[in-house]
Amino acid sequence: MFQLGKTIVSEEILEKDFVCNLSACKGACCIDGEAGAPLDEEETKILTEIYPKVKPYLRKKGIEAIEKQGAFVTNEWGEFETPLIDGKDCAYVIFDKNKTALCAIEEAYNQGDVTWKKPVSCHLYPIRVKDYSEFAAVNYHKWEICDDACTLGKELQVPVYKFVKQALVRKFGQNWYDELEKVAEKYKS
Repeated sequence: MFQLGKTIVSEEILEKDFVCNLSACKGACCIDGEAGAPLDEEETKILTEIYPKVKPYLRKKGIEAIEKQGAFVTNEWGEFETPLIDGKDCAYVIFDKNKTALCAIEEAYNQGDVTWKKPVSCHLYPIRVKDYSEFAAVNYHKWEICDDACTLGKELQVPVYKFVKQALVRKFGQNWYDELEKVAEKYKS
C-alpha cells in the first residue's frame, strides 16, 4: 500500500493486469453478485434526474424494478446502490444481440441523450474505492468471473491502473493520476 494525497492505494493496481473481455464473460459483473453497483449521494440525484431519458433503453423488467424500488436503493448499511431485478441483474442492464450485458445508462450516454456515462463504481471496475472519514482506500477486486480479463490484460500487458485510467481521472482528477503514474514508474524500476 502507498499513500497518494488523501488515498491509500493497493500496489495490486500496479502489479495486476486487466482488460475486460466481454466476448468471454458476457458482462457477468452486471448480472452476478448479491448487490447493485455502489453509488455516492451525488450519483443518486443524477440517476433520479436522468431516469426518464434512460428509460427508453431499458428492458421491461428493468423499468418494473426501478419503478417499484426507485432509481436507487439503500442497503442495510445505509449505502446507496443500483436496484436489482429479482435480486440478480442490475436494473439498468440491457443485452445486445450476442446476449452480452451492457449498461442502458452508458447506451443513453453513447447516443447523446445523457451526459453522465454510468456510476463511477462500474467505470472503475476492477478497482473498488471505499471512502473513510480521513482517506479513501483504492483496492483491486479479484473476482473469478474476470479471469478472462486478467488473461487478456496479461497478454496485452495492460496494468489495472492503465485500463481504468479514464475512470480514475474522473474519480480523483488528472493530477492524482499523473502522480500515480510516477509511482508506477518508480515501482517498475
